[in-house]
Amino acid sequence: MAFEEHVLRTWVHRVASGEANRREFIRAMLGLGLSGPLIAEMLATHTPAMAQGTGVVHPTLIPARRGGGGKLRLLYWQAPTILNAHFATAAKDVAAARVVSEPLFSIDPDGNFIPILAEEIPSIENGSRSPDGTWTIWRLKQGVVWHDGKPFTADDVIFTWEYVTDPATGATSRGLYENIHRIDKLNNHTIKMVFTDSTPRWYLSGGQILPKHLFAEYQGQNARNAPYNLKPVGTGPYKIVEFKPGDVALYEINPHYHMPNRPFFDTVELKGGGDATSAARAVIQTGEFDFAWNTQVDKDVRERLEQQGRKGAFRMFSGTSVEHIALNRTDPWTEVEGERSSLKVPHPFFADHQVRQAYAAAVDQRTIAEQLYGAAGAPTSNFLNAPQRFQSPNTRWEFDLAKAARLLEQAGWKRGSDGIRLKDGRRMKVLFQTAANPVRQKTQAIVKRALEQIGIEVELKAVLSNVYFAGDPGNPDTYSHFYADMQMAANSLGFDPQGPMRLFVSWEIAQKANNWSGRNYVRWANPEYDRLWKQAETELDPVMRAALFIRMNDLLIEDVVVIPVVWRQEVSAVSHTLRGMALSPWDSILWDLAFWYREA
Repeated sequence: MAFEEHVLRTWVHRVASGEANRREFIRAMLGLGLSGPLIAEMLATHTPAMAQGTGVVHPTLIPARRGGGGKLRLLYWQAPTILNAHFATAAKDVAAARVVSEPLFSIDPDGNFIPILAEEIPSIENGSRSPDGTWTIWRLKQGVVWHDGKPFTADDVIFTWEYVTDPATGATSRGLYENIHRIDKLNNHTIKMVFTDSTPRWYLSGGQILPKHLFAEYQGQNARNAPYNLKPVGTGPYKIVEFKPGDVALYEINPHYHMPNRPFFDTVELKGGGDATSAARAVIQTGEFDFAWNTQVDKDVRERLEQQGRKGAFRMFSGTSVEHIALNRTDPWTEVEGERSSLKVPHPFFADHQVRQAYAAAVDQRTIAEQLYGAAGAPTSNFLNAPQRFQSPNTRWEFDLAKAARLLEQAGWKRGSDGIRLKDGRRMKVLFQTAANPVRQKTQAIVKRALEQIGIEVELKAVLSNVYFAGDPGNPDTYSHFYADMQMAANSLGFDPQGPMRLFVSWEIAQKANNWSGRNYVRWANPEYDRLWKQAETELDPVMRAALFIRMNDLLIEDVVVIPVVWRQEVSAVSHTLRGMALSPWDSILWDLAFWYREA
């Protein structure tokens, strides 16, 4: 340990003195097994000026004036359906809203904290953070105006916290703000966040800020009725012109944007719909679009497009998304008081641990990763894979149909005359749903074949992505309703596990009472998991905190709450002429849209 500490201090000194650059430091630290968040914390603590984003992400300000870049054409084959990120259940809605609305800060690909609406990133050195993690002071940019000309002030930040944490609002982002005890307004552009307890997440409130003067009358139960959920007013580089949910969002330049000489493009079109393959082709082969998000296409198609394409290429970067299968803990076929998948009715066979273990042993992670993903994914046995510090060494995945069959026999599920397993006169039949996408449908087919070999009848369902990932409480086909026995999705787990691992705490169970805004759609409850999550929320020792998250991950795998399949790379299709992008796994992929430009 003494040698490691000496090495760390030497590297920090080299960066602070200019003898080494940040990228050299990050590579060295990753080689020592440190995680992205810990590396960022070391740089923020010991070299605070560098951690504020000055010259880090975009060292060359190109171009030198605002506008004049024509139209930027974005293609999201999973079409957005809402432009209020606090009601979003999927990345596509957060991204579409982010074009208009902004947070206090963002995080670049290297883990640097970048001020957006904040004037600077708080640090212990500049007096803006308490050493015990009980408060943070944010100094806000002055001169920033909302798209309607009203000034952005501390009142807007305080209001956003009040709006999101009101249980009646039903905000999906509530976890970002919930352990803020109060926010003191020190002046119009300075606030002090006081936390309910010591917290390692001094950077709470990374969500998009809402204008108080427009949303004040749409709080609580009236929040879903706000017209600004579909036509937002923000501080971002572009203003909304038109939005057709499930189809297209059109934006125009914000002439009063608070960053000089930004943005470059005059208008932005974010087109939704289609599929991942056609989206990739529209950028790489035809050049009809400049950028296509989440081009999740199978390995053979990706390689063929790369060989044939002349207009663009695929861009990959390490992400946090894990394609996984969830097993419903409630019965989706029995309705209680107008609610299916009710907590009052356990699932008829997934309540049995041996059955869940059998299903896990019947998922062929290696074949799925190698045949469908290639370089874009790897088999995994963990739900939490990144940052590396939080990756559990305790789990293993296995594909063993003989074991799966034995487990089902031991659980009392015997093969009938037609080969389908029966117990107490009930056939073992499952509905397996996911979002419509060629890779996911091929994954479904591989899983179905294996399950059928051990006597399970499987029906497959593919739901349009803009429906499956929608936040509409009246839509029965969303993955948060989970009206199926099994379903597949991927969650981007972000910079810190505290928020993402909230997906499995008991108070986040999605149900009719909270308009299905809860994030725990598996509807699993475990007192030990809840306790560990709460302990991690206030644990300041990074080693102990990592151990808590590893144990949480292990509980998910041991109890077969989810079956991890593939740890995915983030893949997008990008025009050869598009420049200025810093694709980050820690935020919306459009987080730095103001810096994008086209090279002639």
